[in-house]
Amino acid sequence: ILEDLRNRLKNARNFIPPLEGIHQQYGMNTDLLKKIVDFWITKYDWREREKVLNQFPQFKTNIQGLEIHYIHAKPKNVPSGVKILPLLLLHGWPGSVREFYEIIPLLTTVQKDKHFVFEVIAPSLPGYGFSQAAVRPGLGASQVAVVFKNLMKRLGFENYYVQGGDWGSTIASSMAILFPEKIKGIHLNMCMSNSYKSKLKLLMGSVWPNFVTDDKNKHRLYPISEFFSNMLLEFGYMHLQATKPDSVGVSLNDSPVGLAAYILEKFSTWTNPDYKNRADGGLLEKYTYTKLLDNVMIYWITNSITTSMRLYSETINKEQNPFEDRHEILVPVACAVFDKEIIYQPPALFKDRYPKLVQANEYNGGHFAAFEVPDILAKDIWLAVSKFENSETI
Repeated sequence: ILEDLRNRLKNARNFIPPLEGIHQQYGMNTDLLKKIVDFWITKYDWREREKVLNQFPQFKTNIQGLEIHYIHAKPKNVPSGVKILPLLLLHGWPGSVREFYEIIPLLTTVQKDKHFVFEVIAPSLPGYGFSQAAVRPGLGASQVAVVFKNLMKRLGFENYYVQGGDWGSTIASSMAILFPEKIKGIHLNMCMSNSYKSKLKLLMGSVWPNFVTDDKNKHRLYPISEFFSNMLLEFGYMHLQATKPDSVGVSLNDSPVGLAAYILEKFSTWTNPDYKNRADGGLLEKYTYTKLLDNVMIYWITNSITTSMRLYSETINKEQNPFEDRHEILVPVACAVFDKEIIYQPPALFKDRYPKLVQANEYNGGHFAAFEVPDILAKDIWLAVSKFENSETI
């Protein structure tokens, strides 16, 4: 695999030069991509990175006919009287469990002022990375929620907390809807509501914006015409993956350069939309090429980009959408709201979906919070679970 990868990288066709003055506005800038590919060939060492990726205990187990990969990181040197709380960490697309490597130690290390510590279970979603993909239709986010409930049961956990962003947020929400007796609370870094009430509030904000958000974030939603224009600009990938994932998957699966371009463009724009206007895509502001390529390599060596994208077509459809959109979450919920999130929703728009909302703190950051700002996200998780344990709500 590695020799084949090296040959494909070295023998890639010449890149089409970007238009003058265009940075990331048309997608991945090929001048930047050439630098990253050169780094990949000359400086990235998969065998060394394997040692980093293997630092946490990892396992596979068969759940409902699927081989599910997961990290299982337990706290060490836990003093007497400190509770160990199971926490299920769920990633999204185009991420992987690699997003959690910096935050896991922050969650499994005992804190002086806390009477609990976390035991972290971080699975690869089915069809992502080292988890097996489905062979027949019907495995959407709600069904993945069942898979992960059964994973936690297999590991001996009857009650636990769940944290997620992107698809992880959707799956965590589905677990809370389906199994409220199991879920002690969920922490999300992509709190969303698509209810009619939320949509009505969004429209009312066109006339009274302070009814919905504050002056600092008003520009993220209004004028509402710009909000929808930005959604159209950034959500072409979703329409493609929700309708024709296998077509685009053929090219991405055959070209590591194409795969890197498709994935890394998201780590630029979704971290900060202003990075579209930078020649370097802002990638080194929050990440390193090595860490970003770790994630790309997980997709490449497992041949999983096509199966990962199928989660969109399996979830964004008339059968699944009503379930995902219409149900309130009746377990305790905490939201970490990042101001550069690809879809910005202030608490006023989503709080009705979460009657037991304990906190909705706002921070500077983007879509990949665990990867980008692990310290901030970890602190918010610790704070939220402290409130969950004390049965607090707002």
